[in-house]
Amino acid sequence: MRPHFLLIFLTVLLAANAPADEGMWTLDNPPLGRLKASYGFAPTQEWLDHLRLSSTRLSDGGSGSFVSPRGLLLTNHHVAASQLQSLSNAKRDYMKDGFYAATLAEERKSPDLEVTVLISMEDVSSRIRAALKPGLSQAEAQKARRAVMADVERESLKATGLHSECVTLYSGGEYWLYRYKKYTDVRLVFAPERQVAFFGGDSDNFTYPRHDLDMALFRVYEDGKPLETRHYLKWNPAGAKAGELVLVAGHPGSTSRLNTMRQLERDRSEYAKYLDLWRDQLRLLRQYAARGPEQERQAGEEIFGLENSIKSVEGSLQGLKDPNLMAKKQRDETEFRALIRANADWQKELGGAWDAIVLAETRAAARFDQQLYRPFNSRIYQFALQIVRLVAEVKKPDQERLPGFHESQMESLRYQLSSPAPIYPELEIVKLAGSLERLTQHLGAQDPYAAAALAGRTAQEAARALVTGSTLADLAARKALIDGGEVSVAASTDPMIVLARKLDPIGRENYRWMEDNVRSVRSTAGEQIGKARFLAYGKSAYPDATFTLRLAYGTVKGYPMNGTVAQPMTTFYGLFDRAAGFGFAGAWALPSRWMEATRRLDLSTPLNFVLSADIIGGNSGSPVVNRAGELVGLIFDGNIESLPGEFIYDEERNRAVAVHPAAMLEALRKLYGASRVVSELVRTKP
Repeated sequence: MRPHFLLIFLTVLLAANAPADEGMWTLDNPPLGRLKASYGFAPTQEWLDHLRLSSTRLSDGGSGSFVSPRGLLLTNHHVAASQLQSLSNAKRDYMKDGFYAATLAEERKSPDLEVTVLISMEDVSSRIRAALKPGLSQAEAQKARRAVMADVERESLKATGLHSECVTLYSGGEYWLYRYKKYTDVRLVFAPERQVAFFGGDSDNFTYPRHDLDMALFRVYEDGKPLETRHYLKWNPAGAKAGELVLVAGHPGSTSRLNTMRQLERDRSEYAKYLDLWRDQLRLLRQYAARGPEQERQAGEEIFGLENSIKSVEGSLQGLKDPNLMAKKQRDETEFRALIRANADWQKELGGAWDAIVLAETRAAARFDQQLYRPFNSRIYQFALQIVRLVAEVKKPDQERLPGFHESQMESLRYQLSSPAPIYPELEIVKLAGSLERLTQHLGAQDPYAAAALAGRTAQEAARALVTGSTLADLAARKALIDGGEVSVAASTDPMIVLARKLDPIGRENYRWMEDNVRSVRSTAGEQIGKARFLAYGKSAYPDATFTLRLAYGTVKGYPMNGTVAQPMTTFYGLFDRAAGFGFAGAWALPSRWMEATRRLDLSTPLNFVLSADIIGGNSGSPVVNRAGELVGLIFDGNIESLPGEFIYDEERNRAVAVHPAAMLEALRKLYGASRVVSELVRTKP
């Protein structure tokens, strides 16, 4: 078969076999053709722009949306959990008891939450590639690539005042500049009790049917007043209906669907080690929580995060061990490479990329244990290391700085360093001691990181001395060091700063080695594979997730499960039935106000539902909208069958799980007395 006929044949074949609802699409390349062909729906540019400007990204790792013209922001309870934890103390536990601000004055300022809105996107691929002069080594090309990206971000920030990020798409096939409006005055308005927001606990997590009121409301302020915005999602009280087309705007964190087979094999090996690490961390946190109610409160949010990560990665690892999934990935790569080999020019220029990836991953494996076990699980130490690096990096030209310290990133870095969120010394000691024990177990007591931190002490002794001797839990102490610059940091006798000064050169050497030997190879090969992908398929495909705004779509529908069919929706009836089935105990207990609520609630109200839209971690808190752009749901999870979705999408069984707006209104009205919020949600006009 001639090369160009082979290209046409395979491209048509792949397009025909692609699941209709698959994809996390960038807003510069929305799936207009697919939506029109499958659902007869063609969103206008005005529709897309309004959805983009109504959608938000939260620095705690999730998504959200504006739902009123006065800056009211809807997201998940589990996305808000870090802020709820930070605002709580031994006398008031917002995670356990929930929170409602009956007036504007009672809304609580979040300690360190940033909310961003994507204002504009610009393709800067040509500028990035222009910096990669012929004859550069891979390491030199990587340095040039980093430098020009820093230039682009800094120039954009200076010209627009907007937070600016260079985003790598299609493994380097394209580079885009995303500009964001950033808000840091974000105040808590409402959150239900964790017991109903995370009903069923870890046992029900990533499963379906679900019965969770996983929602929270913040308000964004500007200049000390509620944000005035005309871009927000009108609340549709009727919500989504079975069989209805719905769309999701959110920020999926990371996928590996475009990875090579060698990279998937790397993931399979590394994920097993991550699981061992996290299970050990979880064991220590549970031991700490068992000391008493206050320790349980302090560790609760981290325990939830680890349980969530473990269950998610276990599902991904099962996918990587699934012979059918891996066989399909192998077929896809074989067909793709056949297209390249069929064109002599393409093969000459691009065919070596896969071998380069093999080389990079082989090199990376040699230092993986260092990457995994050397970072210390201590917030105080992370503050110390950031301060040591900050005062050194700000003196350098922007292009030469470490990632995280560029001019475009400095505002966020300083904001996080000035967080007043509480730090619990005894919990820090447990976590740091665990890090040191694992480090010595896997790399030996003579590892430079271990030797510097232990200094002849046991892990417990070293952790206690470092934590109790440090003043960095105090915001004023951190500020004094930063303001004093290199002189103050060099003179500091704070044991965490002293340790960070010792370890920083080792960390920098490791960063440079990874840049020169691994990331530079991955970047160059990724660009080549990205170019090959465009030559073969054009932009008929979507890029891997990068925690940037994406559009997904699908329908509200059940799926085959356990020899039967999962229903598209659950109701309050199901919530109380499941709680009763477990004797209203453990993870299936209900808060007291809910136990007394059956006569007040309409138990037929839809609570959760599933949809075939393609999502992943980071989509938590994403709005679900209908054709009119109205809010008809709130993403909070995926089903257990969706966990291999990091690598592949299965339209038959992959489902996103969402909270129904009717359930949120029913609870706000009848259980929480949140009339102020309800009026704002359902009575506002555009």
